[in-house]
Amino acid sequence: MTLRRPSRRLIPILLVTAAAMTFARPACAQFAVFDSSNFAQNLLTAERTLTQIDNQIKALQNQATMLSNQAKNLTSFSFPELQQLTTTLQKIQTLLTQAQGVSFNASSIDAEFTRLFPGQGGTASTTSAQVAAAQSRMAATLAAFHQTMATQSQIAENVSADAATLATLSTRSQSSQGALQVAQATNQLLALTAKQQLQIQQMAAAQGRADATAAATRAQASIDAQAATKAFLGSGSAYTPR
Repeated sequence: MTLRRPSRRLIPILLVTAAAMTFARPACAQFAVFDSSNFAQNLLTAERTLTQIDNQIKALQNQATMLSNQAKNLTSFSFPELQQLTTTLQKIQTLLTQAQGVSFNASSIDAEFTRLFPGQGGTASTTSAQVAAAQSRMAATLAAFHQTMATQSQIAENVSADAATLATLSTRSQSSQGALQVAQATNQLLALTAKQQLQIQQMAAAQGRADATAAATRAQASIDAQAATKAFLGSGSAYTPR
């Protein structure tokens, strides 16, 4: 409720009251005595009283404004978009865990890589075994590229949702009232940025895995070809007719 300052029209009323008190005399007196100094003092006291009341009203108004601002600073935002951001990241993570061939599991990468790409010491001795090993490596390479394309597709779908989320968070940031809402709106925008950075890292991991698998397949094919050539040539001595 807004407090109003006392009207200056009270001063004439006080003056009249003071004058009446000054000119009041007993029935036995014949003349009224006007005390000018007392009248001036009463007028000054009334003015000071009005000033004090006015200052008190201003102080109460300032306190009300301060409490209103504090209430705004304590007002918070809800963040329903957080679940959506988390869900889209989980979809990409699910695609990464479904990787075939060489997985993203650090504890099993050595065994899987050695099985698919044994190097010079692991070249199959028979033709059928070599063909089977080559087919396994080719399947792993194709699976890696397929998984990379699936991750790319999921991230592309997330971009449309991120654009709508960004518009919502930007509007929320611009309409922030108190310090708490400003901080929350900023944190929400940072959460969206972090989510997009994680998507980039996941995409880079999937692409790098596919490229590394393809390069390893080519290297193993070259090793197998050298081993096959050596087995075909034997000692390397040319045939000498009798």
